[in-house]
Amino acid sequence: MQAKKHVLSIAGLDPSAGAGILSDIKTFEAHKVFGLGVCSCITFQNELKINGVSWISAEEIIKQLEPLFAQYLIDYVKIGLIQNGSTLENLTNYLLKKNPKIKIMWDPILQASSGFIFHDGFERIFLYELSQKLFLITPNTQEITRLMPDESTAGACEKLSKYCSVLLKGGHTTEEDCTDQLYTKGIITNIKSKRLQSEKHGTGCVLSSSITANLANGLTLEDACTSAKQYVFKFLESDPGLVGQHSYENAKIYS
Repeated sequence: MQAKKHVLSIAGLDPSAGAGILSDIKTFEAHKVFGLGVCSCITFQNELKINGVSWISAEEIIKQLEPLFAQYLIDYVKIGLIQNGSTLENLTNYLLKKNPKIKIMWDPILQASSGFIFHDGFERIFLYELSQKLFLITPNTQEITRLMPDESTAGACEKLSKYCSVLLKGGHTTEEDCTDQLYTKGIITNIKSKRLQSEKHGTGCVLSSSITANLANGLTLEDACTSAKQYVFKFLESDPGLVGQHSYENAKIYS
């Protein structure tokens, strides 16, 4: 039997388990990869409301990472909720030092769907320099606008895609279909699915962690994004409430 790939999430601890590190681990397991988790913050929340956040320093995050890299070969990592650009830069530098071939996915969470704002100036980081260390960024339209306010949405994605791929999520638009756009070296690929009226807590986390797991399982980036989008569609259908259900059956259909 082939050993499972070890895939890492660096993300926040959401006690409701609908988003963040707990959601990522559930997604990884559904895709039959072994999920490793490092905590970047603790949120005080349920699936409806966030009351606050307690950040974990870059030094303490790295202390969590050290024994994992001493034990496991880690080629794929997803970074979610993170305190600021300095922390993100420190982490990417550490990860690349431990494994120069590591592929880093960043889901730039700036504001919760409930309206809680996590960052007050995080968007002012020097994104072009940082993007050269990343494999994929997965912003929605609001996030890319806040990260690069002087650029149009398309212009920002095209510029960033010179250095790393960008998956612009379309779930927050009002179009009939839900269309994500994958930018790679200036080439745009549309990835469509039907739009469901139901909403789920943590769908962005599920999408980015599904992509990460798919890459670890050997899919190309385009196929990994397409498969992940289909997995999220099944996740949205899985439960009438705000917290969805993860299933290997949903993942294996598209792998």
